[in-house]
Amino acid sequence: MASLPAQSLEDRVRSIVARHRDDRGALMPILHAVMEDMGYVDPAAIPILAEELNLSRADVHGVVTFYHDFRQTPPGRTTVRICRAEACQAVGGRTLEERAKTRLGVGFGETTDDGAVSLEQVFCFGNCAIGPTVQVDERLYGRVSPEQLDHLLEVTA
Repeated sequence: MASLPAQSLEDRVRSIVARHRDDRGALMPILHAVMEDMGYVDPAAIPILAEELNLSRADVHGVVTFYHDFRQTPPGRTTVRICRAEACQAVGGRTLEERAKTRLGVGFGETTDDGAVSLEQVFCFGNCAIGPTVQVDERLYGRVSPEQLDHLLEVTA
């Protein structure tokens, strides 16, 4: 069976816009759909979105860069998120932040050079009673010690 040709970035973005054009405040649902479809908002999509929604490129770029959930680069194969809210900070979250940055060699919002791991910050998972909390892909871990974080990072890398 022959495979279908890959859709161009422009075609993919225009297709997503067509599905959400009539949504209230369409830009946000469209950006979320782009993230779901591609894993990130390619900067090349910004002028297409601006044209389709009759917005300026600056307006679209401003929204993409304001919200931390919108990535502008492809994510790593694994995403590690560390809670930075007060409850987790009070029980060792800062130690986990520094340890992850040192072990991975990247800061928040960055991906390791080999594309294995993206490190992200979250400002509350709602898991406050058992912080500090770390999420690896879709799995949430509570009461994470520095040693447990080391293990999680070894498994993901």
